[in-house]
Parts: sequence; structure tokens; C-alpha cells
Amino acid sequence: METAPRETFHDHPVYTLSEIAMSLHRVVERTYPQPYFIKAEILKLNFYPHSGHCYPELVEKEGSAIKAEMRAVIWATNYQRINERFRQITGESLKENISILCLASIEYSPKHGLALHIQDIEPSYTLGEMVKNRNAVIERLKKENVFLHNKNLKMPLLPKRIAVISVETSKGFSDFISTLNKNRYGYKFETELFPSILQGDKAITGITGRLAEIEMRQDQFDCVVIVRGGGGDVGLSCYDDYAMAHSVATFPLPVLTGIGHSTNLSVTDMVAHTYNITPTDVAFALIAYFQKFDEKVVECQTKLVDIAKTILAEEKQKLLELDSIRKIAVPQVLAKQHQVLGNMMQQVTLKSKEMLLTQSNALSKLWDELLRCEQLVVNRESEQLDTCAAQLAMHSSFLLQRQKDKLVGLEEKVQLLHPDHILKRGFSITRFNGKAVTSADQLKPGDELVTKVYEGEVKSIVE
Repeated sequence: METAPRETFHDHPVYTLSEIAMSLHRVVERTYPQPYFIKAEILKLNFYPHSGHCYPELVEKEGSAIKAEMRAVIWATNYQRINERFRQITGESLKENISILCLASIEYSPKHGLALHIQDIEPSYTLGEMVKNRNAVIERLKKENVFLHNKNLKMPLLPKRIAVISVETSKGFSDFISTLNKNRYGYKFETELFPSILQGDKAITGITGRLAEIEMRQDQFDCVVIVRGGGGDVGLSCYDDYAMAHSVATFPLPVLTGIGHSTNLSVTDMVAHTYNITPTDVAFALIAYFQKFDEKVVECQTKLVDIAKTILAEEKQKLLELDSIRKIAVPQVLAKQHQVLGNMMQQVTLKSKEMLLTQSNALSKLWDELLRCEQLVVNRESEQLDTCAAQLAMHSSFLLQRQKDKLVGLEEKVQLLHPDHILKRGFSITRFNGKAVTSADQLKPGDELVTKVYEGEVKSIVE
């Protein structure tokens, strides 16, 4: 059977889209005949529970820029096996924003395009990348000289006011609060919960956001506590994030952590003021500050009692010695002071008489001077009163005459403004229904008007 000749355009052959697609399919099939190990980062997982298939979007980044991007496929049977093994080794399911090493074949479908068909994923590579990233974060914090900043903060003597970042329904939070409130010493703590997601990528923005809220109210708290239950290494990977670790390291209040088990020491734990394994351990650490203070108080009480006893014994001995001296010295001192007092009484009597005589003479002189000054003042004030009375009479007469002239002038003006004077000059007043007409708009044809002139009235009809 002969094939139809190929269509051409300007002497160039024309191909259909499917022909090009099939050609690409054959080229890819010949060029990449076996699977390859490929390292990439999962940008989006795109798992569909109803079918069980997964369609990851893989990227390779250079810094924050995407260097390469490709679509991938994990069929349901492979995804279940791969995810289960990944969970057993890392402690968590496959998720977005993690680096992976996958075994995949490269296929091109004329209908669906180029894709990587993932057959397996190596979990140990992901754990290795996490360790590498964590070491980079640690070095960066050390270069910025903030790695030990929070650890070097001084914890308050009694950390009573506590800001807690956790989930209200989590067992870790419940254990922490229960241990604090039920301590056998009866210490009282004030706690305020700042709820946040505690694992996964959303925990980074959640916890750093809560720290920012607490920082705005830092004067209301003594320290911050971050508590959660244990989890796998991937579950704790958010605590190795630079942004979270930097927020904790540079926080102005001491931060205490209880976010994992002994094998899960994260960067956030390293930079925190105090690292504890579990939420209960955090509570015991806070209680220990109060116990230490109690021990110091008891120690001080004991020292004070001992010092007081020593001082009392020494003072008692001094009193006994002073009492012996008193019995000998007091009679001698009293006799001497009695003699001195007698001499002083004689001197006081003589001096008093002299002073009384001197003051009496001075008072007589002052009395004579006072009488003379009193008469002078009375005469001067009398003259001033006479002058004021004359001036007052003169000014009153002047003011009365001026006000009288003003009244006469006002009376003349009022007479000139009388309506009869106005009418006499040729003006008139037109009324309608007894009211003065001030505008033509008030009238309509047929209205009867009364016009008042100086002598008489005139009636008229409006046309």
C-alpha cells in the first residue's frame, strides 16, 4: 500500500504534532534505556489519596533560584512501598521542601510529555542532607556571633511568669502544666499559652510569629518555654531551620526547650538558654530555681540566727562591763554635775535681771516713738481724704453733664426717625392685610392694598 505524499510548505516538509512527539519518544527511549539515580528537591508533592498516585514537582536550586524543574510520577503501588520505608527510617512520610535521591526512568509520552517515573527513594540521603543543612546553620549562627547569645542571658532569680509556645491539646503541654501546678512545694507559676503548630514547615512561621508577639510584651514575662512531644528526625527538621534558630538565639528573654528526646538535639535546642529532653524536664528545671532560692533562704536564716546569737552574747558581756563601770562612775559624775548646775543657776539669775532691765528701757523708747508716728500718719491720711473728696465732686459733675448732652442728642435722632417725618418727605407705606409689603412676589392680581401717606390713606387693587 502506497503512502500518501508528505505535505510541503515552500518546499519544506510539514510534520504533524504526533509525529514530532513520537520521534521524541523514540529518541528518549533509545538515549535513556535504564533508570538513573537523580537528586532533587520536592517542591510540591501532589499526592491524590483517592487514586493513590503521586505527581511530585522536582526542582534543583542554586541559592534561592530554580536551576531546573521537572514533573515526576510515582504510581500507587510504588508510592505505598516507598512512603512506608521512608517513614520507618526517617520517622515521617514524604513531604514537600526536602531533598531526595531517587531511582527513576526518563520517559516521554506524546500525550503527557516528559516525566520522571520514580521507582524508589533512598531515605538515608534525605537524612544526610538534613545533617549537612543543620551544620551550615550552626556555622552561620556562629559567624554572626549569636550562637551563645540566649545562653548568656541571666535567668531571673524566680522565673514565675512564663510564656508557653505549644498546642493546648498536646500531651507535652499537659504534662508541663500539670508538673508545674502540682509541685509538692506549693510554688505558684503564671503561664500564658501562645498556640502554634509544632512540627513541619508551618511550625517555622508559627513559632517565630509567636516569639515576635511575646517580644512585644517581654516586660510581662520572665522566660519563654517551647514544649512538644517527641518525633522522628524529619519531624524535628523545622527546629534546624535558620530563621527559627536565629529567633531563639537572639530572643531578649531566656528560652527553655523541651521539644524532643535525647537523640533529637536540634539547632534550636543548642542555641536556647536551657535544653531539656521532655516538657516535664522543663517544668522540673523551673521548679529547681525556686528550690535553689528556698535553700538559700534557709541557709541565710541559719546564718542570721548564728550571727544574732553571737552578737547578743557579745553585747551582753559589754553590758555587764558597763554596769560595773556605772556603779563606780555615776555617783562621781552626779556630784560634779550638781555643782556645775548650781553655778549655772546663779549666772542665769544675774543675767536674767540685766536683760529684763535692758528690755524695759527699750520698750519705753519704742512706745514714745510709736505715739509720735501714729499722729503723723493720721494727719497725712486726713489730708489725702480731703483731696480725694474734692476731686470726686468735680469729676462727678463733669460726667453727669456729658451723659445729659448724649441723651439730648439721642432724643433728637429718635424724633427724626419717627414715621411721620419719613412720610412728610414724600415716602409712603403700602400694607396688605395690615402687613407692610416689601416684595411684589407677596401679591397677586385682585389683592386690595392700603397705601399710607403723610396726610390720609389711598386704597388700590393689584392687576
